Amino acid sequence: MKPVRLFISSVQKEFAEEREALRDYLTGDTLMRRFFEVFLFEDVPAADRSPDDMYLKEVENCDIYIGLFGSSYGSVDDSGRSPTEKEFDYATSLGKYRLIYVKGTDDKDRHPKMQALIDRVKSDLIRKRFNTASELRTGLYAALIDYLADKQLIRSGPFDAAPCMKAGFSDLDPERMRWFVRTAGKSRHFPLTEDVDAHELLEHLNLLDDGRLTNAAVLLFAKNPQRYLISSEVKCAHFHGTEVRKPIPSYQVYKGTVFELVDQAIDFVMSKIALSVGTRNFGPQAPVKYEIPREVVAEAIVNAVVHRDYTSNGSVQVMLFADRLEIWNPGSLPPSLTLDKLRVAHASVPFNPLLAEPMYLTRYIEKVGTGTRDIIRWCEEAGLPEPEFAVTDGFLTTIRRFQEETREETREETREETREETREETREETREETKDKILSFIEADPYISMNELAVKVGITPKGIEWQIRKLKQAGRLERIGPNKGGYWKITGGKDE
Repeated sequence: MKPVRLFISSVQKEFAEEREALRDYLTGDTLMRRFFEVFLFEDVPAADRSPDDMYLKEVENCDIYIGLFGSSYGSVDDSGRSPTEKEFDYATSLGKYRLIYVKGTDDKDRHPKMQALIDRVKSDLIRKRFNTASELRTGLYAALIDYLADKQLIRSGPFDAAPCMKAGFSDLDPERMRWFVRTAGKSRHFPLTEDVDAHELLEHLNLLDDGRLTNAAVLLFAKNPQRYLISSEVKCAHFHGTEVRKPIPSYQVYKGTVFELVDQAIDFVMSKIALSVGTRNFGPQAPVKYEIPREVVAEAIVNAVVHRDYTSNGSVQVMLFADRLEIWNPGSLPPSLTLDKLRVAHASVPFNPLLAEPMYLTRYIEKVGTGTRDIIRWCEEAGLPEPEFAVTDGFLTTIRRFQEETREETREETREETREETREETREETREETKDKILSFIEADPYISMNELAVKVGITPKGIEWQIRKLKQAGRLERIGPNKGGYWKITGGKDE
């Protein structure tokens, strides 16, 4: 978020203590530093430039004008006006947000021109009086908090429910909304139909705030969510060792809706981890097994994207090392939860409830607070060490991988089994028969996934990808919608 620029106007000599106190406070307080950037002339290096020109340029660039009026009027120019009065008048002419603070309660010792300025302000603005730098700091803090609340930069409710002030209905993706309605209807019996208009859909999902798009609406359905919520991207990195070292062998920054972010991050991880394909000794289908179950990767990534703190400048990070998978998000546990409670039955307390609901309707998540316990159970069933959860400067989930020697044994067994299976496959089936099988399974279930096809057809996911690509090139098959939630459409055409 671009910081809100503050311009502090006063007679410098009279308010030296107060100006320094405000600068130290605004740059030292965590909340103030996050939202505000203060300009003081005394902090600017010497330059061959008129001070008056610099002052007025900073007034023009500021978002909030803060006037400190005391007893002194200050030096005057040929017109008889001081810099303080000219800065106030210029801020007024530009329609700037103005905060005025008057030092002292006794007006009898004030310069006549300063008193005239204060009287003029009185008729136009609410002004506050103060006697000490501490009183000034307290009053300004309250006013700045009011400003942030008024601009919807902070609020008592969740971030996803706040309006995204610059986004409009033209920013929404109609195809993404149709996909959502179609998928939610199939998954959770969502009552609306694909021809519903955007306003009705968003109203139904509580994604409007007084007619304006909420942040959740942008994250879910915008054509380019990162235009308004820059840090909502997901960064994925793959390291060959166990530490972060450059150059990074594989690094991707994914953008898009939360649905697309999740799908892309899952695909990144699954394409980098070990995969074994078993034999058909116990049935017609050859089992396919990843070293980390896909459901573990998916659940951890979905949790990071849905439950993160979107007010943070940090992005979700997915880092795959030789010995572990780390998924970090800029967020924390709600007060009612602890790390120990994550391992037992607990209530679902979504950090972004409006974002969580559509993810639930499309079966990306469940609502019963089972996510972390499911990850633990799935890891145990796969023979992996228990996953680790930690809260540091964010929330970190760590999934341990098989040790290298174990993976090598598995790879060797898989290579031998695959060689034998390939020889048998070559004798029994032709490529055309494999394509016909794929089309047959798709005709029976247009929503079938690549991995499910691999299991049913009995070849590797890479083999399925190759066959699908050939079918698409031949005009026999088309993919409608995203990887997760989309479906296949058989279109006819001739094979190559």
